[in-house]
Amino acid sequence: MVKATLYDRDFLQWTEQQIACLQKGQWENVDVDNLVEELGDLGRSEQKELGSYLKVLIMHLLKWQYQPERRTASWEITLANCRDGIQDCLEDSPSLQRFLKDTAWVAKYYRRARRDAAKETQMPMDTFPTACPYSLEEMLDLTFLPNTPD
Repeated sequence: MVKATLYDRDFLQWTEQQIACLQKGQWENVDVDNLVEELGDLGRSEQKELGSYLKVLIMHLLKWQYQPERRTASWEITLANCRDGIQDCLEDSPSLQRFLKDTAWVAKYYRRARRDAAKETQMPMDTFPTACPYSLEEMLDLTFLPNTPD
């Protein structure tokens, strides 16, 4: 009960206490239930960070392709930053690569990017393909910029 109370009352102090217990091998004082929950949340957080970068990247690729008259250096910077962010995520946690290879996972973030691109460009949703038109290699390629549709 005391461990859960500290967890609820002061998260930073709780984490410091858990680190100290682990370092000293004081296993009986480790708040296992909350520690397991936090470790699970950390993994989900990394996955969501990767998804966020991917969504913004795809949205800007769509805007680049379908709104060529509005292209700016700011869009190119956003594309570069998202690609850098994805690379950083993959370097920190190589196991995240499996999500980028999961077509259903990528499709989820494509749907969100498509929705946001339609809102931002004020173009009808059906302007944009229903499936992601870019390969993973293209999306991560620092030099790739999609052509304007015919």
